[in-house]
Amino acid sequence: MDDLILHEDPRSGNCFKIRLTAALLGKRIQRVQYDIMNGETRTSEFLQNVNANGRIPVLQIGNRFLPESNAACWYLAEGSPLIPAEAFDRADMLRWMFFEQYNHEPNIATLRFWLMFVGESNLSTFQRDQIMAKRAGGEAALAVMDEHLSARDWFVGDSVTLADLSLYPYTHVCEAGGFRLYDYPAVCRWLNRVSGLPRYVSMD
Repeated sequence: MDDLILHEDPRSGNCFKIRLTAALLGKRIQRVQYDIMNGETRTSEFLQNVNANGRIPVLQIGNRFLPESNAACWYLAEGSPLIPAEAFDRADMLRWMFFEQYNHEPNIATLRFWLMFVGESNLSTFQRDQIMAKRAGGEAALAVMDEHLSARDWFVGDSVTLADLSLYPYTHVCEAGGFRLYDYPAVCRWLNRVSGLPRYVSMD
């Protein structure tokens, strides 16, 4: 079996989702850390050898490199219960993973990054002008999640899947972006279910 190496910044939720998936599956993964705030994923060495797109996470499988967090999670989870066997459930899982990347992460993760790591006083005029729209988009995404979870324990089917693992990382730290988790009680209960899973690891 090829060695698994995660090229990551440990503060990133997209990196955490890969570590969490591997942990729940009992798969060992080595970690190589980069500081994105210091441009360590923009060096010529990184661009030439890891990801020409200059982004993390990247899952290295032997001598092959797989960017994009949800693709990496799929690779790790294929053949496991984290990917439903039934066709509709599998497609529904993908629906929530797409939702995470298009509706959830661009708003919730972006505000966390801007406010916690960049600092509001350091934002460009364009970024400051986007805060209200990002907050509204993030609140809308959390509301959709809360309504969906009000009558179920997991996003798809009767057990945890990659749908949950893709949405968990940035949701559980969303208050760093100014969102109020207590406004979404079903989401809060779901967060506790995920953190209570066997082999759960925390974000660091």
